[in-house]
Amino acid sequence: MSVTATAANGVANPLRRNIAIIAHVDHGKTTLVDAMLHQTGVFRANERVEERAMDNTELERERGITIMAKNTAIHYGDLLINIVDTPGHADFGGEVERTLTMVDGVLLLVDASEGPLPQTRFVLRKALEHRLTPIVVINKIDRHDARPAEVLDEIYDLFIDLDATEDQLDFPVLYANGKAGTASLDAALPGENLRPLLDAIVEHMPPPTGDADAPLQVLVSNLDSSEYLGRIAIGRIVNGRVALGDEIAVSKIDGQIQRTRVTKLYTFDGLRRVEVKAAAAGDVICLAGIDDITIGETITDSASPRPIPPLHVDEPTVSMIFGINTSPMAGRDGKFVTSRNLKERLARELIGNVSIRVEDTESPEQMNVIGRGELQLSILIEMMRREGYEIQVSRPQIVTREVDGGTEEPVEHLVVDVAEDYQGVVIAQLGTRRATMTKMVNHGSGRIRLEFRIPTRGLIGFRSQFLTDTRGTGIMNHLFDGWEPWHGPIAGRPTGALVADRSGKATAFAIYNLQERGEIFVEPGTLVYEGMVIGENARTADMDVNVTKEKKLTNMRQSTADDALRLVPPRLLNLEQSIEFINDDELVEVTPKSIRLRKRVLAFNQRPKKDS
Repeated sequence: MSVTATAANGVANPLRRNIAIIAHVDHGKTTLVDAMLHQTGVFRANERVEERAMDNTELERERGITIMAKNTAIHYGDLLINIVDTPGHADFGGEVERTLTMVDGVLLLVDASEGPLPQTRFVLRKALEHRLTPIVVINKIDRHDARPAEVLDEIYDLFIDLDATEDQLDFPVLYANGKAGTASLDAALPGENLRPLLDAIVEHMPPPTGDADAPLQVLVSNLDSSEYLGRIAIGRIVNGRVALGDEIAVSKIDGQIQRTRVTKLYTFDGLRRVEVKAAAAGDVICLAGIDDITIGETITDSASPRPIPPLHVDEPTVSMIFGINTSPMAGRDGKFVTSRNLKERLARELIGNVSIRVEDTESPEQMNVIGRGELQLSILIEMMRREGYEIQVSRPQIVTREVDGGTEEPVEHLVVDVAEDYQGVVIAQLGTRRATMTKMVNHGSGRIRLEFRIPTRGLIGFRSQFLTDTRGTGIMNHLFDGWEPWHGPIAGRPTGALVADRSGKATAFAIYNLQERGEIFVEPGTLVYEGMVIGENARTADMDVNVTKEKKLTNMRQSTADDALRLVPPRLLNLEQSIEFINDDELVEVTPKSIRLRKRVLAFNQRPKKDS
């Protein structure tokens, strides 16, 4: 049940609208928010503003995706519209779930060509469960392959499939070009600006409900931090009012009541936080000065505490072991290299990330981190790397559960969009990973959409193979789709590894002679150590090789002979590719400056050998 459902039925503030923008990844949420900010006067006419202003972290800008939910607010007429921009990738579903507790309605964006995709189903299901009012925006209407009428039919089918109520099915539809900042009520008529969308928000989105005279209730849905203010709790006032100097209580997750005083109070105005003296039911606020507050706790009345039930999010399904770096090159790049540093950093992550869990292992130098998917965990690793941490991580593993004496594993709803020429190889690859095709759609554009149910472990390491098989043109999306009995064994990587058998610098001469053995991952001059994976063997067995071997010189003329060697460019793996590549007996070593692959056991005479 939504938080708003616990509030009184009366209107808390008729001049407020609290909305979230939800969609599948890359369907244009952040771009549309940019246009809304510009057209409502948040930015000055001559102010230079970067595209996707809401994506304010370095990683978000690099990857072109929203990772953390963001709050902003715009003025339209007499109304203040609080807007939450949510992530579109399934791995960050926890961000979506907690932000929906702050709003009364959603803008559902759907690409005019692609139509509803797996994450569309996920975010819409959550919105409907919270009884939120939807407005449908069919975006990117300017695409040459746009098919708005068909997409609208697919959206209606999705609503019906998700058991939407009659009121929820009676949604308004707008056709938008987020990049151009236009919206229209008719797909055939191009819009001039976003006024039709803003008018629809005013007309169709309900004002927040609540009772300003009831005891205070604020569910903490997000956290921020400031060098000067410390931890900042963000949430919507469900009932009551709050002012500077008020004594308040924090109802902790464990049921304890902690009393404190309001020292700083803010609301949102554009991309800024504005200090205010008081706020009431329906407002989205920021409270500073509560040091140990976490997401899911309730800020409530000191004299009459009334906690709100804590947030419930879907269980994580993929785990990785995070450990301190133990390679011969450990400690050269990083500032944080001890197990204490690692545990403190993961403890901080738990404060603001409701969709991960951290568990102890048998080793005090390792922690088991459980999340929604490979992308979510790789983002966490990349953030730690940039902060100066040195760690080593294992191959992802799935989380299983025991039910009635049998083992169940998570399964995914997988949607792939490929050119017709590649459908055969994709279907064959997925068949080996225990996938079952459920649907095939050909829109007549030369591309085919295929839908599968597949065990989550069948997707581990698949993305790189998929992109190779489709020459980089394939698109794949997946979404957690429940639990099923164990599907049986799935073959791992069919190839072995080329492993350095000694420390030193890789030479062009050695790499040249190893090229026929497989694909090389390092460049000449790269420092290597015994047990480091320097390439992929074309055969199934691992091979220990000397990548530091130098050519014996017999005269001065031959000393420059390496310059003439024709080397195949190495395959330099990024973090995601490295995680996908490794087997169970391998690790990825991550430092601020380097990503290396290694064997768990470095000494070649101590490692169990694979059968060739």
